[in-house]
Amino acid sequence: MATFRPKYITFDCHGTLINFQMAEAARDLYGDRMSEQKMLQFIADFSAYRLDEVMADWKPYAEVVHNALARTCKRNGIDFRDEDARMVYERVPTWGPHPDVPAGLAKVAKEIPLVILSNAMNSQIMSNVEKLGAPFHAVYTAEEAQAYKPHFRAFEYMLDMLGCGPEDILHCSSSFRYDLMSAHDLGIKNKVWVNRGHEPANPYYGYTEIAGISELPGVVGL
Repeated sequence: MATFRPKYITFDCHGTLINFQMAEAARDLYGDRMSEQKMLQFIADFSAYRLDEVMADWKPYAEVVHNALARTCKRNGIDFRDEDARMVYERVPTWGPHPDVPAGLAKVAKEIPLVILSNAMNSQIMSNVEKLGAPFHAVYTAEEAQAYKPHFRAFEYMLDMLGCGPEDILHCSSSFRYDLMSAHDLGIKNKVWVNRGHEPANPYYGYTEIAGISELPGVVGL
C-alpha cells in the first residue's frame, strides 16, 4: 500500500471527511425525553434505520431521514413530528470537516486527484465539500447514481464516470457497511479505513487503517 499511487483517491464524505452529527441532532430533539441509556439505544436505532432505508430503491435523502426517524420514534415510543425530520435534514449541509481532514487532503491533492462518492443530494453536498479546504476532481452523489451506497450501482456509476477500473483507485472510508465491504466485493483491492470509532475493525476486508486523514499522505508515499 505504501508504494501504490492510484489514478484517483475516492472518498466517502459524511462521517469520513465531514463530522456527521446525526447523533447530536437526535440528542437535541429528544435528549430531554429519555434517559442516557435509552438515548444511546435511540441513536443506534436511528443509524440502523437509515441504513435500512438506503437499501431500498433510491429516493430523495429527505425521505430517508424522515422514514428512518419516524421508524426510530415508533420503536422507542416517542412522538414523531415531520418538522423534526426536516430540521435534521437541513442541518446536513451545515456540517464541517473533522479537524484532521483539511491539511491531509490538501497535501494529497497536490499529487493525486481526489473524488467523492456520497450518499447525498446534489443540493446538499457542495456546501459540505466547500468546507473541506481542498480541490476535488469530481463529486458524485447517490442522486446522480440513483443508488445509495452500499449498493454496487453507486460505485459502478463512479467508476464509469471516471473511466477507470477497480484496480485504479484507492477508496477511503470510515464505514465497512456503507463502503469498504462493497468495495471489497467489487474488486477494489486498495482501501483505507479511517477509524472514527463508528464500527469495529474487520481485517477480512483488506485495508490500511489510519486514525485520521492526516495519515493518508503516508499511505501513498507522500
